[in-house]
Amino acid sequence: MNTTTDTRHNALEAWLAQEHAVRARIDAGAGPGVARPEQVAGKTGLQVMQALLSGELPYAHMAKTLDFLLVEIGPGLAIFQGTPGVQHMNPLGTVHGGWFATLLDSALGCAVHTMMPPGRGYTTADLSVKLVKAITPKVQRVRAIGKVLHCGRQLATAEAQLVGPDGTLYAHASTTCLVFDIPSSTPGTRP
Repeated sequence: MNTTTDTRHNALEAWLAQEHAVRARIDAGAGPGVARPEQVAGKTGLQVMQALLSGELPYAHMAKTLDFLLVEIGPGLAIFQGTPGVQHMNPLGTVHGGWFATLLDSALGCAVHTMMPPGRGYTTADLSVKLVKAITPKVQRVRAIGKVLHCGRQLATAEAQLVGPDGTLYAHASTTCLVFDIPSSTPGTRP
């Protein structure tokens, strides 16, 4: 093997090892589902995301359906790893753009989520995705790396890249999110 091939192989091995460790944690934890309000009450967005990654809180069913998972989280950062498969392909034999967009949107939104203090939420107002290279069955894994650019009282912006273990850029995206207070519920009323 040459140096470039060695580097790609080492990166893929590291990605697969991290994926295996995360899958073991989340499968032993809460599994797929929806967190109950009392499970997230009083927590920052970063604490919620860390609880998802540790398996303490359930992860989204959609991640299992589309074969991707959160592998790393930090303040203003979320990294998802996905396995493009035949079930994600369009009739022309490449991965469907909706799969790209979903993976990127997850990284963007979760990066923004890490910046939320207790009692604050967000929703996507705008998502822009640029596909720059097709993903074929030869690509074993990709990562969507989402980073917050700005998080203010009313708006947050973030950008993400979808890359392979060799550094190939497949797509990039940006988002604008509306940031707001989450209404608290009063006993006997609906939130």
